[in-house]
Amino acid sequence: MSIDYSERIPNNVELATNRTLQRALEHWQPHFLDWWGEMGPSDFRLDDVYLRTAVGVDAKGWASYGMVKMPDYRWGIFLAEEEKERKIGFGDLEGEPVWQQVPGELRSAFLRLIVTQGDTEPASVEQQRLLGHSAPSLYDLRNLFQINVEEGRHLWAMVYLLHAYFGRNGREEAEGLLMRHSGDVDKPRILGTFNEPINDWLSFFMFTYFTDRDGKFQLKSLAESGFDPLARTCRFMLTEEAHHMFVGDTGVGRVIRRTLEVMREIDSDSPLAIRNAGAIDLPTIQRYMNFWFSSALDLFGAEASSNAATYFAQGIKGRPDEASFANHQALDEFYELDIPKGEDGIETSSIAMRNAMNQVTREAYVRDCQIGVTRWNRLIERAGFDLRLSLPSIRFRRTIGAWAHVPTDPEGRRISAAAFDAGAKHWLPSDDDRSFVGSVMQRVIEPGKMAGWIAPPERGVNSLPVEYSYVLLH
Repeated sequence: MSIDYSERIPNNVELATNRTLQRALEHWQPHFLDWWGEMGPSDFRLDDVYLRTAVGVDAKGWASYGMVKMPDYRWGIFLAEEEKERKIGFGDLEGEPVWQQVPGELRSAFLRLIVTQGDTEPASVEQQRLLGHSAPSLYDLRNLFQINVEEGRHLWAMVYLLHAYFGRNGREEAEGLLMRHSGDVDKPRILGTFNEPINDWLSFFMFTYFTDRDGKFQLKSLAESGFDPLARTCRFMLTEEAHHMFVGDTGVGRVIRRTLEVMREIDSDSPLAIRNAGAIDLPTIQRYMNFWFSSALDLFGAEASSNAATYFAQGIKGRPDEASFANHQALDEFYELDIPKGEDGIETSSIAMRNAMNQVTREAYVRDCQIGVTRWNRLIERAGFDLRLSLPSIRFRRTIGAWAHVPTDPEGRRISAAAFDAGAKHWLPSDDDRSFVGSVMQRVIEPGKMAGWIAPPERGVNSLPVEYSYVLLH
């Protein structure tokens, strides 16, 4: 299905036939552009960037590539093609027709989910707005901007749903998405991870690997929804989200490759010697992993959740890849959950599977994260070094759920608060780590050249060479 780019707001939702909705979104559009100008990528408004733009929603040929100034990027509203006679695939309403309008009794639940998802999209743009000034290459600078404009389009996708299906409340919430800002003391973003500063590219790669991967699983859960416009919206968003995770996966891998090259050159695995040679040592990479992975774990919510059970039962939000499960109603099933007991113990509690939906999704997320870690460790093994990277326990550094504020080490063993405070400097990025990483973030803008702390990518964008001028800086 092609997109009509003659429209002021490109879309495949027949916006031209709904004048009221069109006027409402066209009223919101200048506010979005003001937000982009103020909170989007800093100081790159005049530069031409080799960007991917959605021109359709089918699997083949859905995007075109070309030089675009970011303020001129054609954000729009794109839903995956409709599945005729689609049925709800889970919960108490399994087998019933999906909804084209929000059922009245589910209105507040859907509004909450859409606003929360929508809030993450501009938040990440705000977190990353200054990174262009320290890009390690034009290739990386282009990837940053590609992610930024697509997060902006994902905001449009959620705002469309708010305007089209939630009336005045939806319009007010759409305005609120532009009024909150990442890290703002008075009006922060809804979820904690999206208020964390991203001041260096190692954080950016970790964020796009771990936090955008959480986004993948949230979108996959919402893509199962009985509210069909939401499901279709999320299915298309997943098409674009894949690139964001690719940037994180290959970015971390390239940092590790360069570190290993330096380790061989200096014949040492000493973190200080590696830093002195201009690379980022593996223990520092591990600490950054610990921070961003543990931050993402809270985004799934509490391990036992009555809200998650209700969402599942009522057809609001399913499990990722629901078709892969045998029992789509999840009745008469239980989940064995480890929870803290007393001052230093752990016990196993059996809870209804529906109440464990957050945890089921979190475990699928952890397995997906491990794929990249395994690949990174193969690089280290092949280079002949003994150190291995690892994901910390899902109990580590939690602020939500059964393990919230329960001190553990990265292996998940319970420890005292004092022991955690003492160990944190070994487990999480210190001020010294962040200062050092920041010090090597030197901007490189010569086509094909890379900063000294990162290896070049294996291939360029859209079959172009790595040496291509992906951004024309003015």
